[in-house]
Amino acid sequence: MSSRTVIRGGLVITASDEIHADVLIEDGRVAALAASGTPAAGAWTAEKVIDATGKYVIPGGVDVHTHMELPFGGTSASDTFETGTRAAAWGGTTTIVDFAVQSVGRTLREGLDAWHAKAEGNCAIDYGFHMIVSDVNQDTLKEMDLLVEEGVTSFKQFMAYPGVFYSDDGQILRAMQRSAENGGLIMMHAENGIAIDVLVEQALSRGETDPRYHGEVRKALLEAEATHRAIKLAQVAGAPLYVVHVSAMEAVAELARARDEGLPVFGETCPQYLFLSTDNLAEPGFEGSKYVCSTPLRPREHQAKLWQGLRTNDLQVVSTDHCPFCFVGQKELGRGDFSKIPNGLPGVENRMDLLHQAVVDGHISRRRWIEIACATPARMFGMYPKKGTIAPGADADIVVYDPHAEQIVSAETHHMNVDYSAYEGKRLTGRVQTVLSRGELVITEREYTGHAGHGVYTPRSTCQYLD
Repeated sequence: MSSRTVIRGGLVITASDEIHADVLIEDGRVAALAASGTPAAGAWTAEKVIDATGKYVIPGGVDVHTHMELPFGGTSASDTFETGTRAAAWGGTTTIVDFAVQSVGRTLREGLDAWHAKAEGNCAIDYGFHMIVSDVNQDTLKEMDLLVEEGVTSFKQFMAYPGVFYSDDGQILRAMQRSAENGGLIMMHAENGIAIDVLVEQALSRGETDPRYHGEVRKALLEAEATHRAIKLAQVAGAPLYVVHVSAMEAVAELARARDEGLPVFGETCPQYLFLSTDNLAEPGFEGSKYVCSTPLRPREHQAKLWQGLRTNDLQVVSTDHCPFCFVGQKELGRGDFSKIPNGLPGVENRMDLLHQAVVDGHISRRRWIEIACATPARMFGMYPKKGTIAPGADADIVVYDPHAEQIVSAETHHMNVDYSAYEGKRLTGRVQTVLSRGELVITEREYTGHAGHGVYTPRSTCQYLD
């Protein structure tokens, strides 16, 4: 039995087009689009008809940087794959790519298997994995080839967190050389962790223990230096590079320079760097701990350069780096020592709405919104056009979006498993109304109708942004 759904009367927005069209969905995929009101569209019959008059019809969001259930700093991220993917759906995101972690001394396979076990049967939306490589050796390098073949085509390395995830320049170069051969994409956390650790130690010895010092020791220049070094190592290896969570204007300048030279270097930023700043880290009491993440929030003047980078395509993707820790009992581990505050913010539910607000505010166009939140992340990580667009043959991951609805962001009403919102009290224009994942209703007229286990693991091809 085939099942058919028609979405009628909306403005379909993709990265390339805006068209008043009806969308026909058959067996979980987009079967056809036809201009609204035409005989072709009028002839369609379906069991389900969704009225999108006055609304946008957009591809489901693709968030390629989340950390569900991530162990960090003696605790774990508070969202499970079940709660986190449900919250993602509420926010109009229908695909996440999370990070499986290789522990030092263990194989990539063991890390990947552990993350499959956490996610399988629990996700409300589709998911994939990147691999965090913490221990580069000959065996690891061979395993990278095998993972690329089976659809884990991106590998994250850290220039930060010595003793935990850190890789030195030699290990980074080896992994980059391997990815140049096997088609994988190296994702880089670009901060000079060795230098940062010196500054942390010095700040604490001066009695500078409050959350705001987290931002002061993780200097923008050390993000820029590491970004520059990562670019040069990738150039030596002949490999593409994707720099995650770019927060500083100096780092954007490094990326822009490399791209001007024609290098295959890409950058991602996150909503927290576009909407929050060191003012939040400096909130009185211990409130600033809610905003501790790495790379850290920067002074407000960096925001304009990040928006500019998104407009000029020196930054290509906005992901969340969703890694929530509750204020009570988790962020509080760092009272009296900012270096013990778990690093991470909740955001998987807020990204699409915050970026729509950026459209309202004139920072980006509607099509650029879809490009940076849906299409490019899908292309960058080998899921396009299955994900990230509305076109015949694509998965029917579709959001009916009300561009006029108003909302106030609050922990009282969000669905992430965390006791605060990083955007508490922020007024936004625009809100998700209905969400389909592979043609199934997950959010129906602002009501959750999905279920754990609907989401399936999605193997990925290699980076399509290089094609």
